[in-house]
Amino acid sequence: MTLPRKRIFVTVGTTNFDELIETVLSSDILEALSSKGYNELILQIGKSSLAPDCIPRNGFIKIEYFNLNPNILKYVKTADLIISHAGAGSILDALENKKNLIVVANESLMHNHQLELAEQLYMDKYLYYSTCSTLLNVIQNMDFSKLKPYVNNNSEFIAKYINQIMGVSNEK
Repeated sequence: MTLPRKRIFVTVGTTNFDELIETVLSSDILEALSSKGYNELILQIGKSSLAPDCIPRNGFIKIEYFNLNPNILKYVKTADLIISHAGAGSILDALENKKNLIVVANESLMHNHQLELAEQLYMDKYLYYSTCSTLLNVIQNMDFSKLKPYVNNNSEFIAKYINQIMGVSNEK
């Protein structure tokens, strides 16, 4: 009997966020994701020079990676879960495609506006968020049925919120 495929897409955008890739590939995280039924993992590693270990393990039958791809939406659309850096574009791609989403903020960034955006969207019940150090706990406790579906008309709200935290005026 073949298990149904449940695919996770991890994206760091065009950034270098090796800590996220290494964290997701740790045995603890892979086992926690496998226990939730996930068994395929696709990693988009951005500008990293990492060569991730893609040997199937810890319940995963397929692990693969690539650096950058101009057609990132095809990976978003085929994923059952997206684990993303906190870039606004990546977040909106996942939410607008009605994907379960965990946003992982990069704590090494100065003035971490990404974390503020992720926290707001978590408080609004659209996604889960974490840092690399709290990702395991989030995975173990996530329940996507408690989140509400994202409605596309919120893009204007999100854009205003991003402008607000970046200190950009919304006035014309």
